[in-house]
Amino acid sequence: MHTYDSRELNIKLNPKDLKPLYRINPYLAIAALVFDWAVIVGSIYLWSLFPSVWLYVVLVFIIGGRIHALAALTHDALHYRLLKNRKWNDLIVNLFAMFPIFTTVHSFRKIHLPHHRKLNTDEDPDWTAKLGRPRFDFPQSKREFITTLTLYLVFYRGVLDMIWLMKKSMDFDKKVKKAPQKPSEKLLKIGFYAVLFGGLTMMGWWNYFLLLWVIPGLTTFLMFQYFRSIAEHYGGLAYDSLFSSSRTVKASWIECFFLAPHNVNYHLDHHLYPGVPFYNLPKLHDLLMQQSQFKERAHITHGYLTGLLDEIAHAA
Repeated sequence: MHTYDSRELNIKLNPKDLKPLYRINPYLAIAALVFDWAVIVGSIYLWSLFPSVWLYVVLVFIIGGRIHALAALTHDALHYRLLKNRKWNDLIVNLFAMFPIFTTVHSFRKIHLPHHRKLNTDEDPDWTAKLGRPRFDFPQSKREFITTLTLYLVFYRGVLDMIWLMKKSMDFDKKVKKAPQKPSEKLLKIGFYAVLFGGLTMMGWWNYFLLLWVIPGLTTFLMFQYFRSIAEHYGGLAYDSLFSSSRTVKASWIECFFLAPHNVNYHLDHHLYPGVPFYNLPKLHDLLMQQSQFKERAHITHGYLTGLLDEIAHAA
């Protein structure tokens, strides 16, 4: 069991520099949400005009990447940092991110917040759920890792993940008493799916939904999410301090588009200051790099397809 002493941090950021980074800018949050959906809708429309096999393969990666981006935005919403009003924060993220991938912010939050409070310990539900699972055991060769990624692309790994996640969520509900979902949220969820499935039937769009939402959701989206989860807390991390309990990845723009949308690559920075919204994480990182403790001890990896793969293969 890992234990960390927060007193070791010795980070003294100037409050005048730090305080502005906590401010929520709803326009930036909504703009990010609109961009993700614009790419998704645009991709579907493009394939309706040019329904070729090769274009379809490309769009499965692009749409899976944007579903991943929606999940990254949800990460801010879990901390109530997407919108200032908490009711609107949850409503918007449910309607435009969580319900479309068949979950809720309520069920996601009940696991994520304990993950922050008890990071990488026996009381971290995210950590304990992955203990003993071969794909989270390191070191492993690059070939083994790439084989796992390939299994996501052929549905095998993604379908098993869905079954596993549902079981773990039910097990967690039995162990920990949490506030039940509000009746209004349940009704909203039922109404959402009634409108969605009714609309798909009336418009005859089930083929688009299955080919350009369900398939990317069960393949590329889950593959990107797995890749990112490894980067955040596995493979080459020492776990001997808060600085080595997670990593920040300095990534290229193409890696950010698919593997680390909306600055989610600044994951160590996020764990140190979870109240900072995603659009301010690069500024937070710059401030932290001015602190000798952080600069010398923080686990910073250069590149997902370069540095991270090397760390996975050579993890101690």
